[in-house]
This record gives sequence, structure tokens and C-alpha cells, in this order.
Amino acid sequence: MTEQNEELKKKLTPLQYEVTQNNGTEPPFRNEYYDLEAEGIYVDIVSGKPLFSSKDKYDAGCGWPSFTKPIDEEEVIEKEDRSHGMFRTEVRSKQADSHLGHVFPDGPGPNGLRYCINSAALRFIPKADLEKEGYGKYKALFD
Repeated sequence: MTEQNEELKKKLTPLQYEVTQNNGTEPPFRNEYYDLEAEGIYVDIVSGKPLFSSKDKYDAGCGWPSFTKPIDEEEVIEKEDRSHGMFRTEVRSKQADSHLGHVFPDGPGPNGLRYCINSAALRFIPKADLEKEGYGKYKALFD
């Protein structure tokens, strides 16, 4: 195991590590953010890069946080995923290469996408804490 992996194992919970580093999936409806309605942003649990906004979050009924789009499309990478006998599009964070979840073409809005993301891959920054957490420039998303 690399030194970087050892550091991540210390920083992350076992579930966060399994999801982000081993392409795991947390249980639906039993995760931290699937029903969170607070305003704020969701950042990569590994790198801290902003990924999704509560403004783009909606209840897809799938049991995981669902978003119509990322804050910045440049920060997510889509990869073909043929695991588990399915054909899906995996979503990973660009900077940390964290497994986030999958994107499906069945969402609302103009792009018709549903980013189905594991809570364990995210950290939520409430709108009120954006400035003190170093994400002040994202306050404009909520004006």
C-alpha cells in the first residue's frame, strides 16, 4: 500500500475509503445526505474540491443524493462502467480521482441528467460556513 493510501485510510472512515478508493457504494436511504435540504455546497471528501450545489440537488427517490449538474463540469470525469452486469457512466472527481457515483440520463431539467452520488464521497459545507471554510466565492450561488 502506498504512503498516500495509508494517509487516506487515516483521514477517511472505512466507508468513505471503500467508496472513494475502491468504487464502493453505500446503502440507499441510509446515508448522510440523501435527504438533506440545507443550502450549501458538496465538496470531494478527499480533495475538498467543490463538486455540487444544493441548488441543483433534488429528490430522485433513489436513496442517494441526486444533482442535475456539477458546479463545474471540469471537476468531474465520466468513465464507462460495465461492472455488475450493467452499462453505466461512472463519475469521478478530477483532482483526487475519487469514485463519486454514477450519472444517468433520466434527470429533470434541460440536460436531463441525474448525478447519483454517494454521500460518503462528499462533505457538505453549509451556506453560512462557506466563507470561514474557504469557499466564500461560492456564496454567489445562493444570492
